Amino acid sequence: MIRGLIAGLAALAACATVAAQEYPTKPIRVLVPYAPGGVVDTTTRIVTNKITERLGWQIVVDNRPGGNGFIATGIAAKGAPDGYTILSAHTGEFAVSPFVFKGVPFDLDRDFEAVVMLSDAPMLVVVNSQSPINSFKDLVAAARAKPGAVTFGSPGNGSVNHLASEWLAVAAGVKMLHIPYKGGAPAVSAVATNEVVWTIAGLPGVTPHLQSKRVKVLGITTARRTAQTPNWMSAQEGGIPSVDASIWVGFFVPKGTPKAIIDKLYTVSADMLKYPDVKERFAVVGGAETIGMPPKEFHARVKKDAERYKKVVQDVGITPQ
Repeated sequence: MIRGLIAGLAALAACATVAAQEYPTKPIRVLVPYAPGGVVDTTTRIVTNKITERLGWQIVVDNRPGGNGFIATGIAAKGAPDGYTILSAHTGEFAVSPFVFKGVPFDLDRDFEAVVMLSDAPMLVVVNSQSPINSFKDLVAAARAKPGAVTFGSPGNGSVNHLASEWLAVAAGVKMLHIPYKGGAPAVSAVATNEVVWTIAGLPGVTPHLQSKRVKVLGITTARRTAQTPNWMSAQEGGIPSVDASIWVGFFVPKGTPKAIIDKLYTVSADMLKYPDVKERFAVVGGAETIGMPPKEFHARVKKDAERYKKVVQDVGITPQ
C-alpha cells in the first residue's frame, strides 16, 4: 500500500514537471486592479512585454479597475489554478485593504500563492514650494504647534498613501488632519495650490510639479535612501523612527497552482528584471528598483507589511468602512 502511494505521488510529481516544461500552451491573462497608466499597470506591461519579446509567450493584460482593487483581485481569487490566471497587485491589496475595508472578498493565505515581487519604490513626502516647512523636523514642529490643524491629502480613505501618512504622524507622536481626494494626482495638486500642507505620493505623480517648481520634497518614506532617490533623506534620518513604507508590485496566482509552474513563472519574471533596459524603465517610469524576490520571501514580506499597517490602523483608531 505504501509503495503504491509513493508510486502515485511520484507519478503526480512527474506529471506536474512535464506540465511545467510545456507551460504555457495558450495565452496567459494578467489581471490588473487599476486603469492603464498607473504604477501597477506600467510595471506589469514592462515585464510582460519583455517576456513576450524574449520567449514569445502570449500574455494579455486585463485591466479591471474599481472597487478598491477588489474587482480584479476577486476575479483572480476564483481563477483556475493552472498558471493561466495571474494577478498583478501592489501593497494596498494584501497589506492595507484587509484592515480598512469590511467584507474584503479575498484572503492572501486562503486564495493566493505569491510568485515574485517585481519592484519596490519609496513614496515622497512633499509640501508646497513656498512653504516654510523644509524638513521632517519642521513638519513635526508645525504639527505640535497646532495639533490636528496641519492638513495632509491622500488618494482616498484606506489607500496605502493614507496609511503611510498616518504611520508617519503616529511615529512622530503628532496629530494631523486627513483630507481625502479622488486619486493621487488631485492630492498632489492640492499641495501645489496650497489646499493642504503636505501629501505622500509616488515619484511619477510628483515629477511634473517638481519640474514646474510648485512643490518640494522633504524626504522619502522608506527606511533607507535608494539609487533612484539618493538626494532625499528617509523619514528615519529626519528624526521620525520606524517609518518604512513603500509601494511594491508583484505577481500572485490562485491557490493550488502547481509549484513547478509557480517556480517557472518566478524564474522567467526574475530573469526579465535583470535586463538593463527593464531596470532603466522601472527607474524612469516609477522611481522603482527591480527586485525579483522569490515566492517564500515575498509572501513573508507581504505578511510583515500587513502587520505594520494593521498596527497603524489600530493606533490611529481607523474604523473599517
